[in-house]
Amino acid sequence: MPIHRTLSSTGLAVAIAACLVLTACQKEGANSASAVNTTPEVGVVTVQPQSVTLSTELPGRTTSYLVAEVRPQVGGILLKRLFEEGSEVKAGQPLYQIDPASYRATLAKAEASLESVKLLSERYARLIRKKAISQQDYDDARSQFLQAKASADTARIDLGYTTITAPISGRIGRSSVTQGALLTANQTTALATVQQLNPIYVDVAQSSTELLRLKDDLAAGRIKNASDGQVEVRLQLENGKPYPQVGKLQFGEVSVDPGTGAVTLRAVFPNPEGTLLPGMFVRAQLQEGIREDALLVPQRGVTRDNAGQATALVVGADDKVEQRKVTVERTVGTNWLVSDGLKAGDRVIVDGVQNVQAGAQVKAVPAKSTTHQAASTSAQNK
Repeated sequence: MPIHRTLSSTGLAVAIAACLVLTACQKEGANSASAVNTTPEVGVVTVQPQSVTLSTELPGRTTSYLVAEVRPQVGGILLKRLFEEGSEVKAGQPLYQIDPASYRATLAKAEASLESVKLLSERYARLIRKKAISQQDYDDARSQFLQAKASADTARIDLGYTTITAPISGRIGRSSVTQGALLTANQTTALATVQQLNPIYVDVAQSSTELLRLKDDLAAGRIKNASDGQVEVRLQLENGKPYPQVGKLQFGEVSVDPGTGAVTLRAVFPNPEGTLLPGMFVRAQLQEGIREDALLVPQRGVTRDNAGQATALVVGADDKVEQRKVTVERTVGTNWLVSDGLKAGDRVIVDGVQNVQAGAQVKAVPAKSTTHQAASTSAQNK
């Protein structure tokens, strides 16, 4: 019996020792795994210089290329309207017909009087050559002929004005009068308005401060003129969709509005489908120039401290995090255009920023998704 108790005690001791060893191994493995997992993984973007096309986004309104109000030049009763409201009309196309009866009678009378004084003037011309009449008699006959001719021409013109025609080509609006209305010459109320909508103007206002900044950047060589010096303009419609046609900046106002401190810029756009109508609100993107060697950083990689200073976390050569103060100029799509604080080759943290701080050891991997590496990017000044 004592022998059996001794063997049982020995086995129990061995089992306990084995359990202790196993527990120690498990703790050591857990500590090792924990040590491995303490190095956080962050997504980085390697900053590289690239060419960026800069543009400024400004609110604007569309304006008709040409506008002409239709008014009668003679008075009378309106017989009929000769166009469909809202349709396209051509320059010279008849729009209204005024009763021409009285004007035809006036013209007939003027032409009859003209024929009489014409014969008298011709007769006196033959007599003056024979010295049969005085020079004064001939001059009076000649003057009467010229006056009669002018009266006939005036009557003929007035008769022509009874047919009111379109002064320009374009789209005509609603008519302000109906058949039977009494019209007067040069009345203040327009009968209708014709507007040429293709092409069409877009007027935008840009602050004088921004114009001065642009001139300084061009003079300093920070940006260069895009294309052939023609400033391209693109539009975003009220529903958020882009307008497919590209416009050109035509001119800038020569003075600054003292009330707003802005300068009016006018661009002209093709409008073949009539999509743009006068008075529509649009957002215009004006091409400024090209910035060479621009550094772009995704917006999620830039934060601000309590003082409002823009900062970025950069992974150094030793895989330690550094905090950099950066200067951002404007948004470029989903990126920031950085002018100071970063250099080519810097690895900026864009994923996992909230999990690390300056001085921490990290494992840098390429960011999951980013669009900052576009070869040519359009920058918008919001």
